Amino acid sequence: MKGVPFLDLEAQHHPVKDEIKEALGRVVDSGCYVLGPEVAAFEEQFAAFVGTQHAVCVNSGTSAIHLALLAAGVCEGDEVIVPAMTFIATAMAVTYIGAKPVCVDVDRFCTMNPEAVEDAITPKTKAIMPVHLYGQPADVDAITNVAEKYGIAVIEDAAQAHGAVYKGRRCGSMGKAAAWSFYPGKNLGALGEGGAVTTNDPDIAEKCVTLRDWGQGAKGWHVVKGFNYRMDAFQGAALGVKLRHLDEWTEQRISAARMYRDKLSGVPGIELPASREGSRSVWHIFAVMVENRDTVATMMREQNIGVSIHYPNAVHLHPCYRDLGYNAGDFPNAENIANNEISLPMFPGITGEQIEKVVNAVVETVSRLHGNDRSTAR
Repeated sequence: MKGVPFLDLEAQHHPVKDEIKEALGRVVDSGCYVLGPEVAAFEEQFAAFVGTQHAVCVNSGTSAIHLALLAAGVCEGDEVIVPAMTFIATAMAVTYIGAKPVCVDVDRFCTMNPEAVEDAITPKTKAIMPVHLYGQPADVDAITNVAEKYGIAVIEDAAQAHGAVYKGRRCGSMGKAAAWSFYPGKNLGALGEGGAVTTNDPDIAEKCVTLRDWGQGAKGWHVVKGFNYRMDAFQGAALGVKLRHLDEWTEQRISAARMYRDKLSGVPGIELPASREGSRSVWHIFAVMVENRDTVATMMREQNIGVSIHYPNAVHLHPCYRDLGYNAGDFPNAENIANNEISLPMFPGITGEQIEKVVNAVVETVSRLHGNDRSTAR
């Protein structure tokens, strides 16, 4: 049986391949391979897309988080509040600074629970970092209300939220700064690694520009200790092409998510992702919850259905973060997601026939494991 891949970048890139080749050719001809006009043009375009005054491109999403935190004033010994369910980079960038990631649980939308934030604040708290996980906007207003009460910066981790909207505002435009990833599998992905910081604060933008290029205030004049976090021109050129198609690709993701929801609604043993009212998820990941998740994933793969797991461990339970002093059971919602979440194939251009195959496979698999009547699938 012909299967369904978890992600099909070849199918996504095929319609824009000639545009990308032309853009990459411009870079080759220019002889300017690091930063330069292609990156500068994309920065301007991406800032306009997000709705911010500034975008500063860097070499990865992790570097973007690192610089956003530094530029916002986070220092060694400070604390940064992060959700217990996220990719490890959210916490690791805090660790790079010598600051401490402080975990809080997530809500039913798999994003930071605003009700848990205030209890986690201490005199050392310097920033709160909500993550728009899976492309679902976090409850930024509620988090910002707490942050403003204590004079704490909000830094958005928008790595999975290109084009997501919260109450009429684009994710990445609401905090003091936001960090983005352009890893190839992201909704807006480069042809390698890439990232960006967006902000309306000119001081933060200027600091990020300086820090990404060895701390240079002018060529050969290093005013602060910086990093080699520059974006190469090939990535800027490719991203400039792909940004023009992002809205179309987002609508295809939303359509696919709607089809999944229609066909899986009411199926026993499958919990569908919640959608926050007044927001638009861009469905970077379409994650459902099932019991016996690992067995379900194995059986799905045996049917050539490319499922994935995001993420099999909550942040506080990774061995590298034992020093934080957390224990199993401290953040039950995050741990429940880690134990039961399975990600179904999701990419622009996924066909109705492919979704039908995925739906039939997951319903059949869950039904076999739980003894349900598969006829409840639509």
